[in-house]
Amino acid sequence: METAALAAADKLADGIIAYDVSEQLVITDAFLLCSAPNDRQVRSIIDEIELRMRQAGAGLVRREGEREGRWVLLDYLDVVIHVQHSEERTYYALERIWKDCPQIVLPELVSIGRDGRPAAKPPVDNGRAR
Repeated sequence: METAALAAADKLADGIIAYDVSEQLVITDAFLLCSAPNDRQVRSIIDEIELRMRQAGAGLVRREGEREGRWVLLDYLDVVIHVQHSEERTYYALERIWKDCPQIVLPELVSIGRDGRPAAKPPVDNGRAR
């Protein structure tokens, strides 16, 4: 999980957050969520995550959504990574769905960002209907 989170941070992903969903789902232990403002950056984040996870010996089981580049899911069994275009992130509000699950603490570099500035926060769900 840390490997993927750091890879996303290196490619300037926004709102990197992780949830322990092991009590809610049998298919995985954790979700890692992040976003980017455009399709090209989504793909760049995905490429970096896949490279780093492969270097760490993690095997990708399934990838979905790459053609559109708006919401790509990477399934590594223990962790499922969602990289979304910012518009999809706001619309689908996965944080709202998983808000009752414990948040996983990520490395400080993820929350601070490689450039030393605070990383962008996940979008706030104000509870309004979409």
